[in-house]
Formats: sequence, structure tokens, C-alpha cells
Amino acid sequence: MDPAPRPLEKDKQTLENITAVDYTLPEIDPALDRAITRKFDTHLLPWLFGLWLLAFIDRSNIGNARIDGLANDLKLETGNKFNIVGLSALCVFYIPYILVDVPSNWVLKYFGAGRYLPALMLGWGFVGLCTGFTKSYGFYRRHNLLFRMGLFYCASPLSGAFGGLLATGLAEIRFNGYNPFFLPDSPSHSKFLTEEERIGALRRLMLDARGANSTSDVDHEAFSWHWVRLAVFNVNTLLLSLDFFAIITPIYSFSLFLPTIIRAFGYTNVKAQLFTVPPNMVGFFAVIGGTFLSDRIKARGPVMLFCCSLAIIGYIILLVPARPAVHYGGTFFIAAGVFPSAPAVMGWLANNLAPHYTRGTGTGLQIAIANCSAFIATFTYVTKDAPNFRTGHSINIGMLVLSLCLTTCTMIYVKLENGKRARGERDYLLHEGDEKLLGHRHPSFRYTI
Repeated sequence: MDPAPRPLEKDKQTLENITAVDYTLPEIDPALDRAITRKFDTHLLPWLFGLWLLAFIDRSNIGNARIDGLANDLKLETGNKFNIVGLSALCVFYIPYILVDVPSNWVLKYFGAGRYLPALMLGWGFVGLCTGFTKSYGFYRRHNLLFRMGLFYCASPLSGAFGGLLATGLAEIRFNGYNPFFLPDSPSHSKFLTEEERIGALRRLMLDARGANSTSDVDHEAFSWHWVRLAVFNVNTLLLSLDFFAIITPIYSFSLFLPTIIRAFGYTNVKAQLFTVPPNMVGFFAVIGGTFLSDRIKARGPVMLFCCSLAIIGYIILLVPARPAVHYGGTFFIAAGVFPSAPAVMGWLANNLAPHYTRGTGTGLQIAIANCSAFIATFTYVTKDAPNFRTGHSINIGMLVLSLCLTTCTMIYVKLENGKRARGERDYLLHEGDEKLLGHRHPSFRYTI
């Protein structure tokens, strides 16, 4: 058992004075550091895990619904109607999704992540529920449409009324003094931490930033277009956004079409549904293992190189003539390779951007660019290519090879840039303007490889 956190030594610090930049801060006590991490893990991870699980289910379950009767019920089996409907759904879902990614990260701080994320989840859940009432490929005649649009749009003001009622009710629910429905917006708002632990959490953020943050507390960081430009015109943002685009293509196509691919091996619909579970479970454990290893070695690139190579092996197995059981085994390699790559590439960019608004802009832009790949993924597996789906497998291999190239380029760039900073070749930036505006360009900041 870890020893109890020791009181902070030297001068007594408060949440108010810790927010000032201080490059002389001593290293945080290891016992206090572990205690803070353990509390964040306990109070944040279960809820964030649940939110992401529920959010991703609605992206992948259309593949299961297809072989369970969705295509027949909506008369989508002929030609590429299923893919076209998928594209129509993407136009409704992904275009607004892509457009609001970056602004959403900006307003996240204003509304507070603890309330903003659950509100988005509840709203989208209601929209997803309504899709269950769809009965055919065609929806409404032209002159029956506007009233239905009015019924849909009136949900906007109605949601404001329900939002107030829900907020009032949920705010009264407590669990040992902690409200699980409203997650903390920042370390300083984490009521499950003691005063000492809150100060320690802010101190370790400052230590980790190495000069990239003008303040350790995001509550005191003001929006500026300077931080937006710092994120957009950045080599890491460009390379890792394209890298995520390459990674997410096989992830989306795998999630959407895995039941179809397995059914093409010759299994019944029921077996195909059940056989999607083991590969996804392998992917689940691969994500846990890959991200744990990545944090341990404090590197993202090597993990991505290994995982992408593993996924390529899986797609090659699907391409070569073999028994259905061998082809099915290839899906395990794919799941173990593509799924850990997504958090790795997202975390990589987040590690290499600072401060808060720069990171929020960069990661939002990365996700927006990556989600454009959904337009490709929707058409990677079409009915005419069954049962071998060589075109789809080949496209995904090409995307994974692209990811290998981009990952290698990023690793080379990061290593060269860190070397220049270590040799003092970027120290001139300290004399060109306000040091607080350097962000991740600060000579003391080191990129994660």
C-alpha cells in the first residue's frame, strides 16, 4: 500500500498562487503523485469509459443490423443501396460532426466538460432512438416533409426546458459528497481531491508542461486566435491528422462490415453475429495493453508501427486463399492492430501541443480530418465484391502502409526537433517576444516520440 501523501514542504502554496508560472518548482512528492493519479482514475475513467462505449456502439451496430434483417426490411439488398444509405447517413451525421469538432473543443471550457459531455450524450441518444422508427428507403413525399421537419426542429427549444429540469434533478444526487453525473471540469474543480492534492495536481501539470503553459490551471487561460494558429500551422498537427485519417479508415470499415465479412466465410447470420465478439474482445485487450505499454515507454510511434504491421498481416491473411477458420483468424490480427493505433495517434498529438486552447484546436482538427475517412470506409466493402472483398482489404492495407510512412516521418521530425532544443538551437525564441506565448514551441518543451 502506498504511504499517505506528505504535506507540501517549503512555503505553503494555495490554488491562487500556484497558477503563476514558476520554473523553479521542485519535483512533486511521488506518494502524492500516485494518490492524485489514483483518485482521477477512480472518479473519471469509469464514467468516460461508459460515455465512449455508448458513443461508439451507435457507429458500429449498423453492421450487425444489416445481417439481422435491416437491409431486407428497408429493401437495401440490391446493388449498393446499403452503402448509399450509409453515405446519406454520413452526410447527415459526419458533415456537421466534422464542422463542429474544433468549435466544440473551444466551448467545452466555457460550459464545463462535466456538464457539456453528458448533455451531448443524452441529446444524441434521443436522436438515435428516433432512427428506430424508420420503415423504408424513402422517407417522406415532398409536401409531407416540412411539418415533419418542424416536429424535428421543435426539439431544440424543448431540449432547453428539459435541460433545466434534468440539471436540477441530477444536481441533487450525491455519492459520498460527489455528483457522478457532473464530472469535474478541471483539477481545481475536482472536489474528490483534498486541497493539498488539488495543489499537487496543478503543480504536476506545470512541471509536465516545461514552460509550454503560461498558467497551470486551464480556468485562468484566455482564448486567443494566437493559440489557434499555433495549432493549425504545426507539423505535428498536419502529420498526425493525416495519420489518424489513415488509421480510422480500416477501423470504420472493420466496425461497419465485420459481420458481413464473417458471414461471407460461409457462416449463418447468427454465427456471424456471435463470431464478431472474440475479435473485438481481442481489440479491447490490445488497446489496454498497447496504451499501457506506450505510457510506460513514454513513446507513441513505436507502438503504432508495431500495431499497423500487425493489422497488415491480418488483411494479408484475408486476401490469400485459405480455409474459413484461417480467414477468421486474420480478423484477430486486424482488431489487435487497428484499435490500439487510434488512441495512440490521438494521444500523440495531444502530448505535443500546448497549452489548452492549442491542444483543443489541434485535437479537434485531427478528429475532423480523420472522420472524413468515413466517406471512404462506407464504400470499401460492396456487395459485388463478395465473398472475397479484395478491393476493401487492399484499400485498408494501403491506408495502413500510409500510416506507417506518416508515423515514421513524425518520429524523425520529433527526434530532430528535440535534438535542436537540447543543443540550444531554439533558445533564440526566448528573445523574440513574450515567452508566455510560445506554447509547445518553448525550448524547454520536449515532444513525445
